[in-house]
Formats: sequence, C-alpha cells, structure tokens
Amino acid sequence: MIDHLGINCTDLQRAAAFYDRVLGVLGHRRVMDVGVAIGYGTEGPDFWISTFEGVGPNREVHVAFTAPDAAAVRAWHAEAVAAGAESLHAPRLWPEYHPGYYGAFVRDTEGNNIEAVCHGGE
Repeated sequence: MIDHLGINCTDLQRAAAFYDRVLGVLGHRRVMDVGVAIGYGTEGPDFWISTFEGVGPNREVHVAFTAPDAAAVRAWHAEAVAAGAESLHAPRLWPEYHPGYYGAFVRDTEGNNIEAVCHGGE
C-alpha cells in the first residue's frame, strides 16, 4: 500500500545527520541525495526528508501509495481531483527519480502532498 513516506524539515542538514545515525542503527542508509531531498532505505528510498524555502512549523506530509500500473495512476489522479484534491503534478514519467517511475501528485483536502506511483513506466 505505502510506496514511500516523506517529511519536511526546517534544517535539512541537521535532520540528515540525525537520520544518518538513527536509521543506521536499524540497518538502513542514505540511498539517494538530490540536494533538497534525501532518501533512506535498505535497497531503495522508502523514507524521505526534504525542505523548501519558507518551510514553517506546520509542514505537510508526503505519502506515496503503490499503484499496480500507469492506468491506475491516471485513474487515481482523476478520482482525487474529482473528490476535491488540488492537482500538483498530472500523471507522467519522472526519469529524474529512476527509469520507469510513473506518478501523479495531489494536495489532499487536509493540505498533504499525496502521490500514486508505479515503477513499470507508462
């Protein structure tokens, strides 16, 4: 059900130092670093920390739900928008994440960044 989870931090480097240490104890490590976001896991990035300009005390959460294929991602995005979500990114390939990463992003009715993703391309 959950593909990955992300939280926003006011001080990314301080948070990275913390998660490098505490996740290392559990056998996890930093597996991706894209400057404004760092992904942790054992094989792939399952947990992300990130920041953005103007991040405040009430920060959104990012949750990505696993979809079986690209058609399901497209259907999910259409249904989310119909249910009142704000479209952040229409369904598309995201090659900057990895080849075959196909996702769509919405802001839910509570202000969180929600995604549906599959890893098999279009």
